[in-house]
Amino acid sequence: MLLGVNIDHIAFLREARRTNDPNPLEALCILKKCAVSQVTIHLREDRRHIHDEDLFEIVKTAYMPVNLECSLNDEMIDIALKAKPTRVTLVPEKREEVTTEGGLDVKRYFDKLTLVCKKFKEAGIDVSLFIDPNLEIVNLSNDLGVKWIELHTGKYADIYAMLNTNLRQTHNSVKSLELSSEKLNVLLEKSLKELIRAAHEAHKLGLLVAAGHGLNYYNVKNIAEIEEIKELNIGQSIIARSLFWGLEEAITKMQEQLKTSR
Repeated sequence: MLLGVNIDHIAFLREARRTNDPNPLEALCILKKCAVSQVTIHLREDRRHIHDEDLFEIVKTAYMPVNLECSLNDEMIDIALKAKPTRVTLVPEKREEVTTEGGLDVKRYFDKLTLVCKKFKEAGIDVSLFIDPNLEIVNLSNDLGVKWIELHTGKYADIYAMLNTNLRQTHNSVKSLELSSEKLNVLLEKSLKELIRAAHEAHKLGLLVAAGHGLNYYNVKNIAEIEEIKELNIGQSIIARSLFWGLEEAITKMQEQLKTSR
C-alpha cells in the first residue's frame, strides 16, 4: 500500500500568521526519509494555504513524485501545465467550502475533461480524477483515458466518526441527526461496499485506484484492506498528530497502520 502525504496543512499553519514559517518545503526531507510514495498538495483558487511559489519550488526540489490537486478552473490548469508535477488530480472546488465536499462531476464536465486530459497527456503529466464511489462515474473516467482515479472516502469517514464518537452534528455527506448506532452501522457497511465495488470496477477496467479524504489512524484500516486500492493520500490527520509526535513518527505510525491491514 502506497502512502502519499498531503502537506497543505503545514502551509495552512503558516497562513494563520501570514508569515514564512513553517515552510512546507522543509517537510520534503522527512517525507524522503520515511520513503513515502509521493507528496500531495492542493493549489486552491483562493490560495488559502499552498501558493504558486510553493508549487513550483516543491516540483523543483521534491525527492519523490508530486501529486497536484486542482480544480478545472482555466487558471489552475495553465499553472499545472507550467509546473509539470508528476500527476494532476482534478477535484471539485467551491470557495465557501472548508474542505473538498464531494467527488468531481465527471458526467457534467465530460467535454471539458476530455480537452484538459488531452493537454496533460501531451505534457507528460499523469491524470487522476477525484470521484465519488459510483460505478457510472468510474466508467466515464475510464472513457476519458485517465491513468488513475481517487475514490472520495469522506462519506465513510463521516459515518465512522458519528459511530465512534459523540459527534452527532450535521456532516457534509451525512445529513441526518441523532442516528442510532444500528442505523449508522448499516450506513457504514453500505459506504464500504460502495467503495469496494467502485475499486473493483476500476481495477477491472485497468485503472489505478487511490483513495482519500477524512482518513485517520482509526478509520483507515477498512479502506487499506480493499485489495484494489493501491494508494492512500492522507494529510490532515498526519499533520495534526505531528504536533505531538513529530512529523517523522506521525508518518511512520500511519505506514504501520497500512502494513498491518494487508
